[in-house]
Amino acid sequence: MNPLVWYDLSLFVLLFGVGVYVFVTARITNLHKVYFLFHGLMMMWPFCQFAVTLTDNPSLQLFYVLLAFVAVSLLGSGWLLLTLFITGYAERLSNSRLALLFVPAVIGAIGVVANPWHDFVMPLEGGYIQRAYGPWFWVVMSILVSYFLTSLVIMFRAVFSSKTPSMIKKQVKITLWGIFVLAMFATLDAVLNVLLSRWLPIIPGLTSLGIFSSNLFFVYVIKRYNVFDLVSIAHEDVINTIPYGILVLDENEVIVEVNKASKSFIQRYVGDLWNMEEFLAGVHIEDRVEAELFLNEYRLKKNIFSKIEVVMEQGKAARHFIVQSSPIVDAALVPIGHLLTFQDVSQERFYARTMHRQNETLQERNQALDRIRQELSEANRKLEELVLTDSLTECYNRRYLTQHLNHEVLTNLQYKTPFSLMLLDIDHFKAINDHYGHVIGDEVLVRTAEAVRGSVRSTDILTRYGGEEFMIYLPHTEHDLAIEIAERVRQAVESNRMAVNHESGSVSITISIGILSIEDFAYEHVPEDGEGYLIQLFDAVDKALYQAKQKGRNRVEFGMLERGVV
Repeated sequence: MNPLVWYDLSLFVLLFGVGVYVFVTARITNLHKVYFLFHGLMMMWPFCQFAVTLTDNPSLQLFYVLLAFVAVSLLGSGWLLLTLFITGYAERLSNSRLALLFVPAVIGAIGVVANPWHDFVMPLEGGYIQRAYGPWFWVVMSILVSYFLTSLVIMFRAVFSSKTPSMIKKQVKITLWGIFVLAMFATLDAVLNVLLSRWLPIIPGLTSLGIFSSNLFFVYVIKRYNVFDLVSIAHEDVINTIPYGILVLDENEVIVEVNKASKSFIQRYVGDLWNMEEFLAGVHIEDRVEAELFLNEYRLKKNIFSKIEVVMEQGKAARHFIVQSSPIVDAALVPIGHLLTFQDVSQERFYARTMHRQNETLQERNQALDRIRQELSEANRKLEELVLTDSLTECYNRRYLTQHLNHEVLTNLQYKTPFSLMLLDIDHFKAINDHYGHVIGDEVLVRTAEAVRGSVRSTDILTRYGGEEFMIYLPHTEHDLAIEIAERVRQAVESNRMAVNHESGSVSITISIGILSIEDFAYEHVPEDGEGYLIQLFDAVDKALYQAKQKGRNRVEFGMLERGVV
């Protein structure tokens, strides 16, 4: 066996050793697993090149050759995907677009496996150690070249873009060297071992050496810049799980980190330039003064926490966000960037508006209920007046007087408070009704009530006792004061002549008055039967009125209880 065939095996072992090194020294995550998948693809080429030389079976030789080129076909798409992740452009592509990157590689690999009519590879000298390549080989090479050229364009764009963070630029530059080394060795292999194979001896292991060398560059980037560091990955995962939008800006307002939540409402990516003034101008803010204050605090980079609520139009819907800004400072408290968070409060504002509308509706209903209560209270008051007042004279009626005195009299007796009752009757009222008619009689009752009401105190209670009789309750009134009030009432009624449309021209009215005063409490005690005691009072004052009428009318007489003069 030619000793040179061991060269590919040694490179396979070295690649395997590098993979084990990365596997042992780096904490494993899903991202690591993806890397090891592509690392395995890189390992397949030198391994298969070695395996071909170990067997004389043409079928096994063909299997190893096809497996090697399937791995190479997929390797191009792997480099492109890794390039997108290193430059940060993968964040701008959806999962479906990322999957489309593998379509050319898969097509090339299918053609390699099918090898129809030996269009990819054909044996020489009865085996595949020495082999010739057909047109599909060049299709696969073209796909690989397109992947590498696309990777180069993306990397050069990242290197020369002012939006790319400096750390990413350093990673890309080193990766460029890795791709350059791989492309150089692969090109040498294709030229020397394919195009010039008729004139030059086969030089094995060129592509394997290129794969190994380029892999060293990638491993250096991974270890030097902690691309697969678990803390960094966990940090990114935590940020991406936060429901608030997060933007991290450097000192030049270039976005250095953006989480997934922010992409639902702000199409910004790592490396983009953030313009706060332009952002605030493009959203709706109720208080522009507050917006100016927020912008000034943001520009001054003061070590304070500031926030503002904005409304973003998205289609036909409006979303409310609370934008919060706080500077990022170093150990010397020197601002080196900004941390912006966007909290979506649309649901809270919707609930607040709904609650406000419900409160307004509730207030309107409460106001309507208040109006109904007021109307009901007024109706009850009027109904009570109808029940407790006389509709003709607008004085209280006998029922009201009885209800009031049932409690009032007992209280007066308990606290020895003097009071008086005055019962008056319109003299010759029946004759007035018979002579002038009931209309004039009613007017006499009204005019008499008005005259009496104008002569008593505001605390006195005037009631229509029945027919042409009126009773007055005089609280806190002793005997002498009751006489004074009674005489004032009698004179007021007597002087109140009423004009009528009749031959006599006017009607002169007089009244007779009976008075009962309770002031000597040596003979009084609080009775158990309040209603019975009240009947005694009414009977005593009625007898006094009767005496006034018997003695000629238009006069005042005093009554007494059966147990003594009061």
